[in-house]
Amino acid sequence: MLSVADMAVTPPLTPDVHPAAIELVAPVTGEDSPNRTGSRFGFLATDLGILWDDGAGGVLAAFGDTYGEGWQGPGAGARSADHRRNVLARSTATSAKALRGGLPLDQVIEDRPGHAAEILPADPRRRIESTVIPTAGIAVDGVQYLHYMSVKWWGRPGRWRTNYGGLARSADGGATWTKDPEDPQARWRNTWFGRHPFQMGAFARDERWVYFFGTRNGRFGDIHLARVEPSGLADPSAYEYRAGTGWIRHARRARPVAAGPCGELSVSFHSGLGLWLMVHLDDPGGRIVLRGAAEATGPWSEGRTLVAGADHPALYGGYLHPSALDGDEIFFTVSRWGPYNVYLFRAEVSAR
Repeated sequence: MLSVADMAVTPPLTPDVHPAAIELVAPVTGEDSPNRTGSRFGFLATDLGILWDDGAGGVLAAFGDTYGEGWQGPGAGARSADHRRNVLARSTATSAKALRGGLPLDQVIEDRPGHAAEILPADPRRRIESTVIPTAGIAVDGVQYLHYMSVKWWGRPGRWRTNYGGLARSADGGATWTKDPEDPQARWRNTWFGRHPFQMGAFARDERWVYFFGTRNGRFGDIHLARVEPSGLADPSAYEYRAGTGWIRHARRARPVAAGPCGELSVSFHSGLGLWLMVHLDDPGGRIVLRGAAEATGPWSEGRTLVAGADHPALYGGYLHPSALDGDEIFFTVSRWGPYNVYLFRAEVSAR
């Protein structure tokens, strides 16, 4: 028989989460998509499609390096091809019924009519920052928060070096953003060897905490976890970091809550299943995977294949749509390098 002490440290069971009936719903970006982002918003190619509830009845979608006139592909284009390091769109499709027809983008933040603006500029000093890529977003008390990675240089596929992971915020629905150097403390500076565990991430929350899941730069690290009271979200010094069975104040001493290799990452609580869901790229495996946990701290299940590279070559990303998380299905975005655009997928989910 278990003693009281034994029962106190018994970890929760790991749920076995199963995706089924996985399908590509529709392209989200590109001139051939239903959104016709070339003619409507001035961009032909982009990636990521990070989604979060804006707290005002809609969903915000942040995209990475974005290209307009002059882009030829495959992949990311030349800087001369109307390059913007990031852009932001808004959608009012917030139900499963609406999403079964695709993810409509109703509007973008513009710098001129019909042209999506770069919302987070690069450091103006030469050779400091190659680009500024969003990795996660969340709305808290009417303020939008965007985690981004300051990319120093790109290396071999799946490997790059960041200067730091940073936080930007917007009090006007995403129209304007405050980013370093205006708020130089809102960042997690990388280590000399590129091993800081919170360079890329995913936000999620429960009734008390905002959780921040983090990985190091590139696509081969483990997954770490931090938490913070909502009022302290903009201040990394207010975060606590998971280390074994407790919480500490030192980010670099955090211990993984789930094993990698993990690329781009997304986490949400699915009220229909009563479980936390995680979606991320398994780069060596050439697939996007789904994992589940009873608690944000884990233990997390092994990844089940959501989308395979054999069916959709050169895929990456994997970002859950924050709506429709109360039934038997999920919606999520996936990027592909060749066409360099974003696609909406759907899957049925169950747990055992």
